[in-house]
Amino acid sequence: MESESTIDRILRRGSLAPASEFDGDQLDLEERASLRRVPGLSTELEDISEVEYRQLRLEKVVLIGVWGTGTVTGAENSLRELAALAETAGAQVLDGLLQRRAKPDPASYLGKGKADELRDLVKSLGADTVIADAELAPSQRRTLEDIVKVKVVDRTAIILDIFAQHAKSKEGKAQVELAQLEYLLPRLRGWGVSMSRQAGGQAAGGVGIGSRGPGETKIELDRRKINTKMAKLRKEISQMKSARDTKRSKREKAGVPQVAIAGYTNAGKSSLLNRFTRAGVLVENALFATLDPTIRRHETPDGRSYTLADTVGFVKSLPHQLVEAFRSTLEEISAADLIVHVVDATDPDPLGQIRTVHEVIADVEASAIEELIVFNKADLISDEDQVRLRGLVPGALLISARTGLGIEQLETEIASLLPKPEIIFQGVIPYDRGDLVSKVHLVGKVKSIDYVEAGTQLNALVEEDLAAELKQAAIQI
Repeated sequence: MESESTIDRILRRGSLAPASEFDGDQLDLEERASLRRVPGLSTELEDISEVEYRQLRLEKVVLIGVWGTGTVTGAENSLRELAALAETAGAQVLDGLLQRRAKPDPASYLGKGKADELRDLVKSLGADTVIADAELAPSQRRTLEDIVKVKVVDRTAIILDIFAQHAKSKEGKAQVELAQLEYLLPRLRGWGVSMSRQAGGQAAGGVGIGSRGPGETKIELDRRKINTKMAKLRKEISQMKSARDTKRSKREKAGVPQVAIAGYTNAGKSSLLNRFTRAGVLVENALFATLDPTIRRHETPDGRSYTLADTVGFVKSLPHQLVEAFRSTLEEISAADLIVHVVDATDPDPLGQIRTVHEVIADVEASAIEELIVFNKADLISDEDQVRLRGLVPGALLISARTGLGIEQLETEIASLLPKPEIIFQGVIPYDRGDLVSKVHLVGKVKSIDYVEAGTQLNALVEEDLAAELKQAAIQI
C-alpha cells in the first residue's frame, strides 16, 4: 500500500463523533442551517467602493501555508484546521500547498516559483479563492492576487466571516462588525483611479459649486466613514457591557459561585453544558457554533447552587481584533471562581490547544483563577491514548459529554473546588426576611429547617458574610 501523501493527510478529516443520543434540544439548529451559503455563487475579484468589507462568497478554495519553524506535523495540523475553518465558512477545499522556507516572502507570502505553481494549480482545479494560513499584509495579498488572478484571503478574514455568520445577539453582531471594520481599515484597495478620485459637493459636506473645500479622495472618505462607524459600535458595546456587568454583579451579590466553561472551538463546551443542565444550547460539529455566552444555574451533589457559563471557543492565531471586540463577553471567564477548561481528547495536538486557551485567558487577566482541565470525547480514543493524556496533564479528568462518561466525577471535583460554607448558624429568622432563607438555600448548606410561630428555624452551614447577616436578623429567644 502506498504511503499517504502529505496533502492527503492534510485534507483527510472524517467526523469521529457518532450521532448523539441527547445533546440538548438543539433549539436553533434548523435556523442555523437555513443561513447556510447558497451554492453556485461565484467569487469575484472586485473593487471596494464603499465601507462594506470584501464579502466572502467562498466556493472552491485552495489552501496555502509556509512552514518555517516547528515540525511538519505541526504545519499539517495547522493547515488541517484551516480546512475545517474554510468548510465552516461554506467552502469546498480542493487542495493545499505547504512551502518550507525560513519566513514568508515579504512581497507575495509564497516565493515567486511557488506562487507561479499556485496559479497553475488554481487554474487547473477551477478554484476561485486562495486562503493563506496566516494574516497577510495588505501588500502581500494584493501581490498574490495579481499573480494567481483569483481572490486571496487570509486566516483572519475566514474567522471573521464565520463569526459574522454565527453571531445572533445584538451584542455579538456589534462585536463582530467592529472586528471586521478594524480588519478592513488598513486593507481598503482600489484599482485604477476609482479610489483616488476626489469627492466634492454634498459628498464632501458642501452644497455645490463655489462652496467645496479641498475635497477628499474616495479612499479617505471611506476611511472616515469606517472610523465614525467604529466609534458608534464601541459606544453601543460599552452600553451593552454595562447591562452585562449589572447582571453579573447581582449574581455576585447573591453570593452564587460562578463556573466558566472555556476551551478550544469544537472541544465540546456546549455539549458539556447541555449534559449538566439540559440547556438546549446549539451543538454542531462546526467551529464557533457558540458566540453568545449562555449562563445556567446548576447544583453540586450536596445541594449548593452555582452558575455555569458557556463561552466562545478559541482557535490558534485568534485575530486580536476579535479578542478586543469580544472582551466584554470573555469577562464571564475573568469573573469566574473556577474555569473548567475543556480540551478535545481526539485532537492530534492537545497541548497546543491548551497553550492557545491559556494565551487568551491571560489576555483577559484571568490566569490567577483556579482551573480544572477536562479532556472531552474520551469515548472516541483508545485506552493507550487515555493513559498518554493523563500523563500529559496530571490531575486532568477524562470525560464524554455525549455518553456521560466521567461526568459524575467532574461534578464532584467542581464541588470540591468551589467556595464552601464554613460557619454554623442556628437560629430563628422572622418570616418577613424570607430573602435570607432563600439565600441560605442558594449558597449555604441547610442541615435542618423548621417552621415555628416566630419564624423559620434554621440549622445551616454558611459563609462568614451571610452568617453576619443572619445573626443581625435573627430573633432572640
